[in-house]
Amino acid sequence: MDSETVQSPRLTEEEQNRADIYALFANLLYQAPSQELLTLLQALDIDVQQQHSNMLSAWAGVKLAAQHTSMTSIEDEFYQLFIGLGRGELVPYSSWYMTGMLMDTPLALLRQDLQKLGLQRDKSISDPEDHVASLCETMNYLITHPHQYSAEQQAHFFATHLAPWIMKFFTDLQHANTAKFYHSVGHLGYYFMSLEQQAFTMQR
Repeated sequence: MDSETVQSPRLTEEEQNRADIYALFANLLYQAPSQELLTLLQALDIDVQQQHSNMLSAWAGVKLAAQHTSMTSIEDEFYQLFIGLGRGELVPYSSWYMTGMLMDTPLALLRQDLQKLGLQRDKSISDPEDHVASLCETMNYLITHPHQYSAEQQAHFFATHLAPWIMKFFTDLQHANTAKFYHSVGHLGYYFMSLEQQAFTMQR
Protein backbone atom coordinates (compact mmCIF):
# COMPACT_ATOMS: atom_id res chain seq x y z
CA MET A 1 0.00 0.00 0.00
CA ASP A 2 1.53 3.34 -1.00
CA SER A 3 1.37 6.61 0.91
CA GLU A 4 -1.20 8.04 -1.51
CA THR A 5 -3.62 5.24 -0.69
CA VAL A 6 -3.11 5.68 3.06
CA GLN A 7 -3.83 9.41 2.88
CA SER A 8 -6.82 9.13 0.53
CA PRO A 9 -10.17 10.09 2.09
CA ARG A 10 -12.60 7.23 2.40
CA LEU A 11 -15.48 7.10 -0.02
CA THR A 12 -18.98 7.25 1.37
CA GLU A 13 -21.23 4.27 0.68
CA GLU A 14 -23.10 6.33 -1.92
CA GLU A 15 -19.87 7.34 -3.68
CA GLN A 16 -18.65 3.75 -3.74
CA ASN A 17 -21.97 2.56 -5.15
CA ARG A 18 -21.84 5.21 -7.88
CA ALA A 19 -18.26 4.29 -8.72
CA ASP A 20 -19.17 0.59 -8.88
CA ILE A 21 -22.08 1.25 -11.24
CA TYR A 22 -19.89 3.32 -13.56
CA ALA A 23 -17.33 0.50 -13.51
CA LEU A 24 -20.06 -2.00 -14.38
CA PHE A 25 -21.17 0.07 -17.37
CA ALA A 26 -17.57 0.49 -18.48
CA ASN A 27 -17.20 -3.29 -18.43
CA LEU A 28 -20.53 -4.18 -20.07
CA LEU A 29 -20.23 -1.57 -22.82
CA TYR A 30 -16.61 -2.25 -23.73
CA GLN A 31 -17.03 -5.98 -24.21
CA ALA A 32 -19.46 -8.79 -23.55
CA PRO A 33 -19.42 -9.75 -19.86
CA SER A 34 -17.20 -12.57 -18.72
CA GLN A 35 -18.71 -15.71 -17.21
CA GLU A 36 -17.57 -14.45 -13.80
CA LEU A 37 -19.42 -11.14 -14.18
CA LEU A 38 -22.48 -12.86 -15.62
CA THR A 39 -22.56 -15.19 -12.61
CA LEU A 40 -22.36 -12.20 -10.25
CA LEU A 41 -25.27 -10.51 -12.02
CA GLN A 42 -27.31 -13.72 -11.87
CA ALA A 43 -26.86 -13.79 -8.09
CA LEU A 44 -27.61 -10.13 -7.29
CA ASP A 45 -29.26 -9.74 -3.89
CA ILE A 46 -32.31 -7.62 -4.65
CA ASP A 47 -35.49 -7.29 -2.61
CA VAL A 48 -37.90 -5.37 -4.83
CA GLN A 49 -40.60 -5.74 -2.16
CA GLN A 50 -38.54 -3.77 0.34
CA GLN A 51 -38.63 -0.50 -1.53
CA HIS A 52 -40.24 0.26 -4.86
CA SER A 53 -38.03 2.34 -7.09
CA ASN A 54 -37.03 2.52 -10.72
CA MET A 55 -33.44 1.60 -9.87
CA LEU A 56 -34.40 -1.49 -7.88
CA SER A 57 -36.73 -2.60 -10.65
CA ALA A 58 -33.95 -2.03 -13.19
CA TRP A 59 -31.49 -4.08 -11.13
CA ALA A 60 -34.08 -6.85 -10.90
CA GLY A 61 -34.40 -6.73 -14.67
CA VAL A 62 -30.64 -7.09 -15.12
CA LYS A 63 -30.61 -10.07 -12.77
CA LEU A 64 -33.48 -11.77 -14.59
CA ALA A 65 -31.94 -11.09 -18.02
CA ALA A 66 -28.60 -12.49 -16.84
CA GLN A 67 -30.35 -15.63 -15.62
CA HIS A 68 -31.98 -16.16 -19.01
CA THR A 69 -28.99 -15.79 -21.30
CA SER A 70 -25.82 -17.73 -22.10
CA MET A 71 -22.26 -16.74 -22.90
CA THR A 72 -22.80 -17.62 -26.58
CA SER A 73 -26.00 -15.57 -26.79
CA ILE A 74 -24.62 -12.56 -24.98
CA GLU A 75 -21.41 -12.49 -27.03
CA ASP A 76 -23.45 -12.61 -30.24
CA GLU A 77 -25.75 -9.90 -28.92
CA PHE A 78 -22.82 -7.62 -28.06
CA TYR A 79 -21.34 -8.15 -31.53
CA GLN A 80 -24.61 -7.29 -33.27
CA LEU A 81 -25.18 -4.23 -31.10
CA PHE A 82 -21.77 -2.59 -31.10
CA ILE A 83 -19.53 -4.16 -33.77
CA GLY A 84 -21.42 -5.81 -36.62
CA LEU A 85 -20.27 -6.17 -40.21
CA GLY A 86 -18.94 -2.70 -40.79
CA ARG A 87 -21.03 -1.18 -37.98
CA GLY A 88 -23.18 -2.34 -35.11
CA GLU A 89 -26.78 -1.34 -34.52
CA LEU A 90 -25.58 1.37 -32.11
CA VAL A 91 -22.56 3.68 -32.38
CA PRO A 92 -21.51 4.27 -28.76
CA TYR A 93 -19.50 7.48 -29.16
CA SER A 94 -20.36 10.96 -27.93
CA SER A 95 -19.23 12.56 -31.21
CA TRP A 96 -21.69 10.41 -33.14
CA TYR A 97 -24.59 11.21 -30.85
CA MET A 98 -23.81 14.92 -30.58
CA THR A 99 -22.85 15.71 -34.19
CA GLY A 100 -23.68 12.65 -36.30
CA MET A 101 -20.00 12.15 -37.11
CA LEU A 102 -17.14 10.19 -35.56
CA MET A 103 -13.92 11.83 -34.34
CA ASP A 104 -15.61 15.24 -34.27
CA THR A 105 -15.54 18.33 -32.03
CA PRO A 106 -16.82 16.56 -28.87
CA LEU A 107 -13.80 14.25 -28.99
CA ALA A 108 -11.42 17.18 -29.36
CA LEU A 109 -13.00 18.95 -26.38
CA LEU A 110 -12.91 15.74 -24.37
CA ARG A 111 -9.20 15.32 -25.04
CA GLN A 112 -8.59 18.86 -23.84
CA ASP A 113 -10.44 18.18 -20.59
CA LEU A 114 -8.68 14.85 -20.06
CA GLN A 115 -5.36 16.62 -20.46
CA LYS A 116 -6.37 19.21 -17.86
CA LEU A 117 -7.28 16.36 -15.52
CA GLY A 118 -3.92 14.70 -16.13
CA LEU A 119 -5.52 11.62 -17.70
CA GLN A 120 -4.33 9.79 -20.80
CA ARG A 121 -5.84 7.06 -22.93
CA ASP A 122 -4.54 3.54 -22.41
CA LYS A 123 -2.43 2.98 -25.53
CA SER A 124 -3.54 -0.65 -25.66
CA ILE A 125 -7.11 0.51 -26.42
CA SER A 126 -7.77 1.50 -30.01
CA ASP A 127 -11.18 3.11 -29.47
CA PRO A 128 -11.30 6.93 -29.24
CA GLU A 129 -11.73 8.39 -25.78
CA ASP A 130 -15.36 9.35 -26.38
CA HIS A 131 -16.53 5.72 -26.37
CA VAL A 132 -19.25 5.37 -23.73
CA ALA A 133 -17.24 2.75 -21.83
CA SER A 134 -14.23 5.07 -21.60
CA LEU A 135 -16.37 7.93 -20.35
CA CYS A 136 -17.89 5.71 -17.66
CA GLU A 137 -14.41 4.54 -16.70
CA THR A 138 -13.31 8.16 -16.37
CA MET A 139 -16.26 8.96 -14.10
CA ASN A 140 -15.32 5.96 -11.97
CA TYR A 141 -11.77 7.27 -11.70
CA LEU A 142 -12.86 10.79 -10.74
CA ILE A 143 -15.13 9.43 -8.01
CA THR A 144 -12.56 7.00 -6.57
CA HIS A 145 -9.80 9.63 -6.38
CA PRO A 146 -11.41 12.36 -4.24
CA HIS A 147 -7.99 13.57 -3.09
CA GLN A 148 -7.30 14.58 -6.71
CA TYR A 149 -10.70 15.48 -8.13
CA SER A 150 -13.53 17.49 -6.61
CA ALA A 151 -17.27 17.01 -6.90
CA GLU A 152 -17.28 20.12 -9.08
CA GLN A 153 -14.87 18.44 -11.52
CA GLN A 154 -17.10 15.37 -11.61
CA ALA A 155 -20.10 17.58 -12.32
CA HIS A 156 -18.30 19.45 -15.10
CA PHE A 157 -17.15 16.25 -16.78
CA PHE A 158 -20.61 14.73 -16.60
CA ALA A 159 -22.38 17.87 -17.82
CA THR A 160 -19.98 18.36 -20.71
CA HIS A 161 -19.28 14.85 -21.94
CA LEU A 162 -22.21 12.65 -20.84
CA ALA A 163 -25.34 14.68 -20.12
CA PRO A 164 -25.88 15.95 -23.70
CA TRP A 165 -26.34 12.45 -25.12
CA ILE A 166 -26.19 9.61 -22.61
CA MET A 167 -29.95 9.43 -21.97
CA LYS A 168 -30.56 9.08 -25.70
CA PHE A 169 -27.94 6.34 -25.89
CA PHE A 170 -29.50 4.27 -23.11
CA THR A 171 -32.96 4.84 -24.59
CA ASP A 172 -31.68 3.54 -27.92
CA LEU A 173 -30.13 0.56 -26.14
CA GLN A 174 -33.48 -0.28 -24.56
CA HIS A 175 -35.18 -0.27 -27.97
CA ALA A 176 -32.44 -1.81 -30.10
CA ASN A 177 -33.76 -4.68 -32.22
CA THR A 178 -31.01 -7.08 -31.15
CA ALA A 179 -31.01 -6.12 -27.45
CA LYS A 180 -32.15 -8.83 -25.07
CA PHE A 181 -29.82 -8.85 -22.08
CA TYR A 182 -28.68 -5.35 -23.04
CA HIS A 183 -32.28 -4.15 -23.01
CA SER A 184 -32.06 -4.45 -19.21
CA VAL A 185 -28.71 -2.66 -19.21
CA GLY A 186 -30.39 0.17 -21.10
CA HIS A 187 -33.07 0.44 -18.41
CA LEU A 188 -30.52 0.50 -15.61
CA GLY A 189 -28.36 3.05 -17.41
CA TYR A 190 -31.30 5.34 -18.10
CA TYR A 191 -32.45 5.49 -14.50
CA PHE A 192 -28.94 5.74 -13.07
CA MET A 193 -27.94 8.58 -15.38
CA SER A 194 -31.22 10.34 -14.55
CA LEU A 195 -30.28 10.25 -10.87
CA GLU A 196 -26.76 11.47 -11.64
CA GLN A 197 -28.10 14.37 -13.67
CA GLN A 198 -30.51 15.35 -10.89
CA ALA A 199 -27.79 15.17 -8.25
CA PHE A 200 -25.31 17.26 -10.21
CA THR A 201 -27.99 19.83 -11.02
CA MET A 202 -28.77 20.20 -7.31
CA GLN A 203 -25.09 20.90 -6.59
CA ARG A 204 -25.14 24.07 -8.67
